[in-house]
Amino acid sequence: MAAYLRKGLMEASYTVDTANNGKDALFLALHEDFDLIVLDVMLPELDGFEVLKRLRIQKQTPVLLLTARDTVEDKVTGLELGADDYLSKPFAYAEFLARIRSLLRRAPRGVRDTLVIADLEIDLIKRRVRRGQIRVDLTAQEFSLLQLLAERQGEVLTRTFITSQIWDMNFDSDTNVVDVAVKRLRAKIDNAFENKLLHTVRGMGYVLEDRS
Repeated sequence: MAAYLRKGLMEASYTVDTANNGKDALFLALHEDFDLIVLDVMLPELDGFEVLKRLRIQKQTPVLLLTARDTVEDKVTGLELGADDYLSKPFAYAEFLARIRSLLRRAPRGVRDTLVIADLEIDLIKRRVRRGQIRVDLTAQEFSLLQLLAERQGEVLTRTFITSQIWDMNFDSDTNVVDVAVKRLRAKIDNAFENKLLHTVRGMGYVLEDRS
């Protein structure tokens, strides 16, 4: 189930981390900044209710609970512990994705919905990109790559890190998938503009930053 949902979300251009047990899930939830957590109730080591209970002591990250336990009591327990939504198994993937999008739209005001670097503006909700007054049309994969670079602007990202986040694969030194993807992205967001934002750091990787 986790692998199936991860694949579907990544195809929808979301960056996804997974944990196979409650202890790992809680550690990730507390030490990383996620826009949303999809939490299965029936996790080994710590169940989802316990993970949610401990998470809410420190963080208010939106949580969608998934469970085969669909009694009213279980739903009430999850919601009272701080879940933002509750989806019972089995469920249609289309409904799951709709719940995800709904929760992200309702995200707290402190969560950024736009990233700006110089005259480059990235609308994370509408998934649109503009450079000055010019709209830039990107593929889903190109948008994910740009978002990753923009969220870590000024930080040099290695090819290994980029492949793990965008393609969910281990980096193979014989493949040039990252270089090709960056070249295509650069052609759309940089080539026609005087101020270049996407830079290659030789021997290290790539960085998105304003050097003007």
